[in-house]
Amino acid sequence: MLVQRNSIRTSLLVVILLACLSVIQGCQSKSKNSSKNTIQTALSTSSGLDSLYTPMPLSYARGYSVRQYKNIHLVNISDPQRKKATIFRLAIVPRSLKDTKSLIPQGYKVIYTPVRRLITMTSLQLSTLIKLKATERVVGVTSTRHLFNQKIKAQLASGTTQHIGIEGQFDKERIMLLQPDIILISPFKRGGYDSMKDIGVPLVPYLGYKEMSPLAQAEWLKFVGLLINKETQADSIFKGMEQEYLSLLHLTKHVKNRPEVFSGEMRGGHWYAVGGKSFLAQLFEDAGAEYFMHDNPKSGGILLDFETIYSRAAHVPYWRIVNSYQGNYDYDALLASNARYADFDAYKNHGVIYCNMNKKPYYEQMPMEPCVLLKDMIKVFHPELLPNYTPVYYSLLK
Repeated sequence: MLVQRNSIRTSLLVVILLACLSVIQGCQSKSKNSSKNTIQTALSTSSGLDSLYTPMPLSYARGYSVRQYKNIHLVNISDPQRKKATIFRLAIVPRSLKDTKSLIPQGYKVIYTPVRRLITMTSLQLSTLIKLKATERVVGVTSTRHLFNQKIKAQLASGTTQHIGIEGQFDKERIMLLQPDIILISPFKRGGYDSMKDIGVPLVPYLGYKEMSPLAQAEWLKFVGLLINKETQADSIFKGMEQEYLSLLHLTKHVKNRPEVFSGEMRGGHWYAVGGKSFLAQLFEDAGAEYFMHDNPKSGGILLDFETIYSRAAHVPYWRIVNSYQGNYDYDALLASNARYADFDAYKNHGVIYCNMNKKPYYEQMPMEPCVLLKDMIKVFHPELLPNYTPVYYSLLK
């Protein structure tokens, strides 16, 4: 009898254990199916795909953002000076990846990397390739008027890089023969880019020129690094720039005397200035000075008449000028261009801060050298802070 009872108990325990195992397996199966269904749902909808991508932080640039999933980068590009702006969407995809269409949300133009052959439309764009030591990838350029880089000059001489024409008059046949992977463009400038859409080469917007601070402009180096598979190098270079720039800001943070400065010249009956929220205004502030239109809310250019400028800047001690002048530019040359300049205190007291683009690689190098640019300005406004520094681009006119 005792043996029979033990047998019954053993049978009941076996039944209970089998039931528990069945429940556990069912839960695991449901969990696996649920996880699988979640991934399938993400891959079946654009919004779901977006959720797979993780934002990559940018510290200063406002004209583009980056998100990453595996080795794919989604880049959204828009005008940082406008709240409601056109958004250009790029999916930067390694050539080695296969069957990636199911991982890219709708509306993204695919750019395969590394980009091996590209065309630059501006010196600002070219400056990033020079900084990353990747000039051999540049197969086409526009204006060579202010070109200083010896490697690009040698490439032009050998024909490995070619001149593709000027804005509005691009040589489309030559562009096609160069077989570029991409063409970097400035979409909001009048450059005749619409005529290039039928060439079949991806037009990639570069809006570094729209950024409103030196570090923000320089951070576009990371974008180009993504395109040419030099992301790590670009990040390292930018980190060094940032550290030095912030150390220079520490020098000027507590200066008590912040002199005022204005900018520009008369051109065609108008004086072109920029607003108080501009790149230039930020540079002056960082250098321990104050832009004469610091209270202006605009970030872009402003056309003013001479009387307006004179009323605001007649007694401002510093005046920034950048132009292209054949020969040695001095105060006599400045006065020869407009006799009314003699009425400004900055002219009378030799407070003109000058850069000659015929002699300095200004647009070709300056965008990727924010620390050099800042030191030039600090040397003018607060020379005691950098007693042994020799200016590179800007210095007081002699």
